[in-house]
Amino acid sequence: MDHDLDLHAAAPELTAALVDIASVSGDEGPLADAIERALRRLPHLRVTRYGNTLVARTARAGAGSGRREAVVLAGHIDTVPHAANFPAQWDAERAVLSGVGTSDMKSGVAVQLRLAAALTEPNRDVTYVFYECEEVDAARNGLYLLSRDAPETLRADFAVLLEPSGGVVEGGCQGTLRAAVTARGARAHTARSWRGRNAIHEAGKILDILQAWEPRRPVVDGLEFHEGLNAVAVTGGVAGNVVPDECVVTVNYRFAPDRGEQAAQDYVRDLFAAWEVEILDSAPGARPGLTGGPAADFAKAVGGEPRAKLGWTDVARFAELGIPAVNYGPGISEIAHTQGEYVEAAKIVEAELALSSWLTGNVG
Repeated sequence: MDHDLDLHAAAPELTAALVDIASVSGDEGPLADAIERALRRLPHLRVTRYGNTLVARTARAGAGSGRREAVVLAGHIDTVPHAANFPAQWDAERAVLSGVGTSDMKSGVAVQLRLAAALTEPNRDVTYVFYECEEVDAARNGLYLLSRDAPETLRADFAVLLEPSGGVVEGGCQGTLRAAVTARGARAHTARSWRGRNAIHEAGKILDILQAWEPRRPVVDGLEFHEGLNAVAVTGGVAGNVVPDECVVTVNYRFAPDRGEQAAQDYVRDLFAAWEVEILDSAPGARPGLTGGPAADFAKAVGGEPRAKLGWTDVARFAELGIPAVNYGPGISEIAHTQGEYVEAAKIVEAELALSSWLTGNVG
């Protein structure tokens, strides 16, 4: 079934239309098709498709064009699996739209599409990126694949990721890592348990460290981050009559962007130095960069009081490419991925107006 998107519909209405095209990670094809058809009707954009990722660019003007910057507006088109929250539902009394992906982040994608259609002569060169597989393994992330295989498509002075932020500029992001901390013991029959050493009991000392741990709250580029270190899984046990010789506690460390990826790994290894530590995966954070340059100019233009992004987002990918970036979108991050996910219609309209003003020179 072909879906037709009206990019001139009101932003909340367009959001609902996007939500109603199912696009759980890995199955974004129908939505990517609909977005591609809509974008290719716009003569002022050049559209390229990479898998289920779409890149639409304003025509690059030559010297003397007066366009002072090149910017990227990026948003992912996939959602987490449905949880009896599909299709979208409109609550007229509260003026909110509920349903899977409303906040994370089809409302942001609707804003991108509305801007792409309306701004035929923006004051900056704009690249709109609509990418796949953000909610799953990093190796499948459409923005990662672009940065690896076609980095020229992301060349810019500044980027805005329309992740849910409640219409507030959220600077940078936390780094994240997972580590397996292994407690060793010695097997024995539970009838003669004193002949062994219980690895699950030994793992209690690991949990004691986690329980007593005090989070850092560093201020980075003027924004306060709040770190987190948590056990997210415990595995161990052999049989109902065997003292276990191994217990693995998986921990997740969310670290502030003043600490590099290697430093964060070293910190976790030092904290659990009495046990074996295996780093399972990690990704660096990104500094806010709001003390100057285009990120500071953007924050001033859209207004409000910026805050730190507590979580990992693809602004870190832009940071690795040397492109300053911020999170700014109409959704609500705290309810993303929940069954009751929703977005306020007014926030969608506000985000569109703020970005439109920024890209037409009415502010900044």
